Amino acid sequence: MSKLQEIIDTAEGMIRERGYNGFSFREIADAVGVKSASVHYHFPTKGDLGVVVAKSYTEKFLGALGDPSGATPKKLIERYIEACRYAIIKQDKMCLCGMLGAEVAALPESVARETKIFFEKNIDWLTIVYARMANVGPAGAVARAHGGVATVEGAMILARTLNDADAFEKAVKQIPTT
Repeated sequence: MSKLQEIIDTAEGMIRERGYNGFSFREIADAVGVKSASVHYHFPTKGDLGVVVAKSYTEKFLGALGDPSGATPKKLIERYIEACRYAIIKQDKMCLCGMLGAEVAALPESVARETKIFFEKNIDWLTIVYARMANVGPAGAVARAHGGVATVEGAMILARTLNDADAFEKAVKQIPTT
């Protein structure tokens, strides 16, 4: 793995654990084993780094979900929930854009825009999935997509705050899969 990718991955981990304002370029440099100037070489500002990290996370997350028309809607919704379960339970980390979303008013505009794009793409993906279900309709698909994203993000916050993985499970049971 290149040092550039290590910087991006390290920043992602730190944001997912502590939030956008919970890390410094010095901490990233120390974790990667480079000088702080090397981080600044690739990312002149923290905002520049935040944009790249958010874009990378969005691509990885949506790539892991796959084609929203590729499997049954039930399986795809279960895959969506599992991706979030994996983050909070197995990795013990929050969704990157969930963390950024909580701080959106204090983020550089460019990072806030990439955070918004993550949520828009998640809503779009789930809308396509829900639209494939019988008797849901276009407005229902959009409403269910918004509810699904809000529920998994809230479930991650509950699980982390309560230090209780079962809180995640209780919350995501509210997401319709049929």
